[in-house]
Amino acid sequence: MERLPKIGLPIIITIIVLIVVVAKSAVTIDSGEAGVLFKTFGEGVVIDEPPMGEGFHIVAPWNKVFVYEVRQQEVLEKMNVLSSNGLDIKLEASVWFQPKYSDLGKLHQEKSEMYKERVLLPAIRSAARSVVGRYTPEQLYSTKRDAIQQEIFEETKKIVEDQYIQLNEVLVRDVTLPPTIKDAIERKLKQEQESLEYEFRLVTAEKEAEKVRIEAQGKADANRILSASLTDKILQDKGIDATIKLSESNNSKVIVIGSGDSGMPIILGNQ
Repeated sequence: MERLPKIGLPIIITIIVLIVVVAKSAVTIDSGEAGVLFKTFGEGVVIDEPPMGEGFHIVAPWNKVFVYEVRQQEVLEKMNVLSSNGLDIKLEASVWFQPKYSDLGKLHQEKSEMYKERVLLPAIRSAARSVVGRYTPEQLYSTKRDAIQQEIFEETKKIVEDQYIQLNEVLVRDVTLPPTIKDAIERKLKQEQESLEYEFRLVTAEKEAEKVRIEAQGKADANRILSASLTDKILQDKGIDATIKLSESNNSKVIVIGSGDSGMPIILGNQ
């Protein structure tokens, strides 16, 4: 019984040590994350093996695991850029990105966990300044928003594609111009819209006038053709037919006296 404490004490110490070792060796990687292993007594960052996936892992207690989020992430960047004529423009853009899973070890080794601040944000700022500098404030405000967004995406992608970062999308959320420039552009756009409306009314009126001219010309041509085809004989026949029909009417009294200059009967007393 006296020896039990002497034997039990090392056992307790051993158990405590094992618990500490297991606690330091156990690594849990959550959903949407991956781990980069650092071997303290080896080659350092492991880059020739896939990253550690989701779940529970046991590693040597003297090694370290750096956990990265590998899902798509978003970063919002606000920046001041210059237009082609040197005016200060405020640009707000959202960047959708994620680290390249297979190159996570290289990303950690070369860029560290600060890769967004060291690589991605400087890249988006550089691309935005380069692209916006090609356009006037009016183009930025109205007609070229989609083109600018696409160009910023393409230029940023060129910069980061060799930096182990996967760029998914760049969205230009807002372009803020100096108030005086914005007001001038809006007035100009309003004037252009009014001018287009006036031109539309002119074109519509011209088309309507052309339609009336065509209809009038058609009627004139028809009358000319009809006049050319009416001979005295045809008119006499038409007059005789009309006289016969009138004489047959119950509401008319027909008196024929001699004939007119054209040889047509003279009808009197019709009611």
